[in-house]
Amino acid sequence: PSPVAATFTLGADAAVSSISTRVRVDRYTPVRAIAKLSDGSLHMTETYVKASGGCSAPMAKDQDDALANMGKMRLRWFNEAVHSEPKNMSKASAQLMIRHPNNSGLQMDQITRYYVPAHFVTKVSVSQGGDQVLAMEGGISISEDPNFRFEFESSGKPIEVEASDTEGNSFTQTFAPAES
Repeated sequence: PSPVAATFTLGADAAVSSISTRVRVDRYTPVRAIAKLSDGSLHMTETYVKASGGCSAPMAKDQDDALANMGKMRLRWFNEAVHSEPKNMSKASAQLMIRHPNNSGLQMDQITRYYVPAHFVTKVSVSQGGDQVLAMEGGISISEDPNFRFEFESSGKPIEVEASDTEGNSFTQTFAPAES
């Protein structure tokens, strides 16, 4: 029921060339991605998806386990790095995985029959050497255990990730750069 799953802001010098994530889709619907370029122009692409009950589907994991591991992060590098100009930069592909229940507030506990309160990641910031790679502001439509895959120009410095959720929790972690 939320028309905007997430808004991504790309770092000025990161040259992010792709982003992917998993979203919850409540019903058969067109899904749109809209990009606003630095010159102010808007571009849209759309695809029709067949889905049902994504926002109200029960959690896939045990709630206690999800809360115990909440905020743990992994960064996976893909060996698709290709050196580009300038010589100190290379195109890198990474996948950020954050453990979080991301409850939408529309899910029902199958035992108590009460709704599980909304509790989801609202912000994620990825930077490298203090320079922004990307930032995300999201809502209830980002799937359980948020997952973001992106390609960008890597400077070879460590990756810093900051995330926060609706309960005021903050999670931070620094990851080693991809090996060339």
